[in-house]
Amino acid sequence: MRWVVFSFLVISGGAVAQERRPSHCIAIADAAPGIEYLHKAGWQDPVPEYSVRISYVAHASFLIQTPGGLNAVTDFTGFIGGASLIPDVVTMNHAHGTHWTAHPDPAIPHVLPGWGVFGQGIEHHLDLEEMLVRNVSTDIRSVYGGVEERGNSIFVFEVAGLCIGHLGHLHHIPSDAQFAALGRLDVVMAAVDGGTTMPLPEMITVLKRLKSSVIIPMHWFSDYSLDRFLTDIRADFPVERDGVSEFTVSLRSLPERPTVVVLEPQYLIELE
Repeated sequence: MRWVVFSFLVISGGAVAQERRPSHCIAIADAAPGIEYLHKAGWQDPVPEYSVRISYVAHASFLIQTPGGLNAVTDFTGFIGGASLIPDVVTMNHAHGTHWTAHPDPAIPHVLPGWGVFGQGIEHHLDLEEMLVRNVSTDIRSVYGGVEERGNSIFVFEVAGLCIGHLGHLHHIPSDAQFAALGRLDVVMAAVDGGTTMPLPEMITVLKRLKSSVIIPMHWFSDYSLDRFLTDIRADFPVERDGVSEFTVSLRSLPERPTVVVLEPQYLIELE
């Protein structure tokens, strides 16, 4: 296992060494009020200017696309469907095999693991001009019942003025320092299984503190677990479920209050 981690460090090392662009997510504390709401689109359609498209692929994997053509996949397992897409960036977490792969396609330019040497974590600050990808390390439960410090990561994608956070396989409520390092998150993907990650009351506590304009549930194993989360969170946030797997959002189209947007997982396929 350790030689796999070392190879990832080599792949991503250039991101750490580069000159850093400041994070606008940390610099700006409050989400901007929005108008209207979400625009639906297919994953192969052009992304409108000043917007981001987010497609729910499976489990904890999302495709994030920019107007300039950058493609990032979260919690990449090596399979995103029948499409021939090679992402520009993939992020991974190693809490379970459904969140990473030891054999990412060597054609992928940037492979970012959410862990490093045991207990030491890892740091990413990948500036692709149109997109900035960074991470905040968190702890995970180890396979032996203990805790692996800094063994997981929350990844933040800064693009088109938006701050998009993927909580990964989060096992605990972040500390004040971790919340500060995250900064503003306009859109957040959160695991809502209520068991293998965090109990639902704790996850809802995290989401209420983040106050993200758009909350996307992920890591739900059945309609039962998803419905349980939606039932518990409706008292705090409205819920939208339109049966789509993707949407396009911009800084101006964010909802005026935090809203849960349910996307249906769908593997990527080529459409003629």
